Amino acid sequence: MDWNFVFDAYPVNRNLIWLNNCGITPAGTHIVQAVSNFLEGYTERGILTQTASYSGTKRRIKDILAGLLGCRPNELALIHNTAEGMNFISQGLSLKPTDEIILLENEYPSNIYPWRHWEKKGVKILSAPMETSPTAFTRALLQMITDKTRVISLSAVHWCTGMPLPIDQIGMLCRERGIDFVVDGAQGVGMQRIDVKKATIDYMAFPAWKWLMGPLGLGVLYVPENKLDSLQPTFVGPDSVVQSESYLPYKSELKPGADRFSFSTASINDLVHFQAALEFLESIGFEKVRKRLFELSEHLVKGLRQIGFHVLADEFPEHPSGIVAGENPRISSDLIFSHLKKNDIVAAKRLGSIRFSPHIYISHEQIDKVIRTLSRI
Repeated sequence: MDWNFVFDAYPVNRNLIWLNNCGITPAGTHIVQAVSNFLEGYTERGILTQTASYSGTKRRIKDILAGLLGCRPNELALIHNTAEGMNFISQGLSLKPTDEIILLENEYPSNIYPWRHWEKKGVKILSAPMETSPTAFTRALLQMITDKTRVISLSAVHWCTGMPLPIDQIGMLCRERGIDFVVDGAQGVGMQRIDVKKATIDYMAFPAWKWLMGPLGLGVLYVPENKLDSLQPTFVGPDSVVQSESYLPYKSELKPGADRFSFSTASINDLVHFQAALEFLESIGFEKVRKRLFELSEHLVKGLRQIGFHVLADEFPEHPSGIVAGENPRISSDLIFSHLKKNDIVAAKRLGSIRFSPHIYISHEQIDKVIRTLSRI
């Protein structure tokens, strides 16, 4: 694979070293070209343009994602973001007082706030301790599960530490106990190998703009066929029902797939952007992408160790991640973060550590420059 071609496809490399891709990934030239082509056609023929079809673009996106996740396209709905997806899930479930929900300590807010309404209804919300390794986390989680546990909702990868959670194992535990297993796939999809059927995930939501390199404001909801009737739609609109292209007479029958949750019109600009991003990744191969991410993160980890950083990934060496978090015990993370910013290096500060997340358009030479920059503080 010619990674120099990928490097050149991302103009951000001319100005910055962007190591916050688990936050937001900048757009590449192929994205600009795809969206420009669509808009040019749209100015000439409106929605009749042949440069992109609304339904065809949605279908193509879901086909690619279904192949990546091991599900059927009709089990995916295109939404706006993870928080919206988690609200669909939380608001759509039926729980009773004294039931329990287990969430993750220091979880991203998108997988916290949507669940809080249950506390007013007598449902107890617990936080599983983050722990420093997947094995320790699973052990701690097991100790929390009781016969009152009805939902466990966790991130596939912790957004602060980069630690992948053993979702296959947790999914099996949930299935054996009749617990709904909900996954926030934001930091996992596109970076970790996630097979929703193997992991027996009941529901999942994730955004387009992180490891999948898509647009801000577009996300995905996974609801398997056998769970559709267990999740009551929070919102219903023209696109929720069968024969949605015919507005009258009104219908009361919902679509037979997850599309019922895509209740109205999405931004076709975002859909075109997302399709171009996914096709770019697909053309490389998602497995090659994953290997490249881990190769870059390991190169970064080695460099950080050499200059005295304590790297959190050392606590889970058998579980590679594209997210690298660490701190230097001799230098404050605030000072490190400020120094990086002054040198046009984009990272993030999370829970007192500096978090890096390179994507495939980043080069080894850029990472070496980051290490040299850090060594000069």
